[in-house]
Amino acid sequence: MNTDKNLSSGSSAIHPAQRVENVTEYYFSRRLREVAEMNSRGLDVVSLGIGGPDRPPHPSVVEELCADASRPDSHSYQVSTGLPALRQAFASWYQRYYDVELNPASEILPLMGSKEGIIHVDMTFLNPGDGVLVPNPGYPTYTSAAKLIGAEVFSYDLTADNDWQPDFQALETLPLDRIKLMWVNYPHMPTGARAKMETFSRLIDFGRKHGIVIAHDNPYSFILPASKPLSILQVPGAKDVAIELNSLSKSHNMAGWRMAMLAANPQFIGWILKVKSNMDSGQFRPAMKAAVKALALDDTWYAELNKEYAERRGIAERILTELGCDFDSQQTGMFLWGRIPSSEVSGEALADKLLYEARVFIAPGFIFGSNGDRYIRLSLCATKENLQRALDRIIEFRGKSTN
Repeated sequence: MNTDKNLSSGSSAIHPAQRVENVTEYYFSRRLREVAEMNSRGLDVVSLGIGGPDRPPHPSVVEELCADASRPDSHSYQVSTGLPALRQAFASWYQRYYDVELNPASEILPLMGSKEGIIHVDMTFLNPGDGVLVPNPGYPTYTSAAKLIGAEVFSYDLTADNDWQPDFQALETLPLDRIKLMWVNYPHMPTGARAKMETFSRLIDFGRKHGIVIAHDNPYSFILPASKPLSILQVPGAKDVAIELNSLSKSHNMAGWRMAMLAANPQFIGWILKVKSNMDSGQFRPAMKAAVKALALDDTWYAELNKEYAERRGIAERILTELGCDFDSQQTGMFLWGRIPSSEVSGEALADKLLYEARVFIAPGFIFGSNGDRYIRLSLCATKENLQRALDRIIEFRGKSTN
C-alpha cells in the first residue's frame, strides 16, 4: 500500500480552523529564521530586532532555581494560581514600587508570561463578534489574540503629535456599545512614550463611562524610567474596570522563565482563572521560588540594569543619527524608536537594505501598525560591542551608498 499517496489525497480535504487563516505567523518568528539562515552562511548578522534581554538574572535568583530544582519534591504539577509566596512577593513588589495595595489571595494571578495573559483576558471578556480596542502602533499580539477568538478589532490611532497618547475625542466616535475591552500599554512599545497619570485617569473614566474593561500591559516601567514606575492601578477606583499585566521578563532578565502576573479585582481574577485553569497545570516550582527571590531585590539591581541600558542607548542614538532618523530623546524602555528621513521609501525598505547590505537586523515600524510605517525600532538587547559593530557597518554602508 502506498501510504504516502493515501495521506496526500486525504489531506487535500483537510483545512485549518478559520482562526488560523485570520492570523499570520509572528513577524519575528519568520524573520529570525531568515537571520539564522544568513548566519549559517557565515554572514554574521548583528541583531537589533527583538526585545529579549541578553543578560542573566541576578546570581541569587539562578542559585535559588538550582537549589530548589535539586529537591526530589519539586517536579510535580502546581496549581494555576501559583505559590502563595509568589503572589505575596508580587503584592509586596507592587506596594514598594507602585504604591498599589493588592490582596495576594484574591487580586493577583501569576501567568506563564504576559503574552499568555493577553489571550486569557481576551477569552474571558470577548465573545465572537465583540469589539476590542487596540493601539496603532502597538504590540501585534493584541490584534492576533483578538482575531484568534473571533473578536472584531478596532484600532485607535497613536501619533507623535499627541505624544503617542490616546485621542479621547476620537475614541468617542467609535461604536462603543459594541466594544468590551481596550488594550493600552505605557511605557509604550514600540514608541517609548512615557506613562502619564493624566492618561491613566482618563482611561479609567472612559472605561467606567462605557462599560469597557481597560487592560494595561506594563512590562517596561523599570527600564530607563523617566521617574518612579507608574501603574494604572494607582488611579482611585481603577480596580472597578482595569486589569494590569506585569512581567519579570524585562525588569529581571527572566524572559525565558515565563514569569508574569495579572492584577485586578477578585471578580475579574475569578473569571480569568476559569480560563487559565483549563489551559495549564501551573508553573515550575523552582522557577516560582526563584521569582520570589527576584522580586525581593533592592534598588541596586535596577540601577545596575539601567546603567548598562543607558550606555547601550547612547550607541543606538548614534545609529539613528547616522541613518538620518528623528527620535525623541525622552522616550523610555528597552527600544529606540526613530522616524526615517523623507528620502527613504518606507521603514520596511530601510530595514531590508540594512539586513541585506549592512548585515544589521532592525525592526521596521509597520509590523506594529500602519502608523509605524515611517519608523524603525532598535532593540537595546545587544551588547555595547555588537551595537558598535552595527554602527560601524552602517557607517560603511552609508559611505558606499553615497559614492
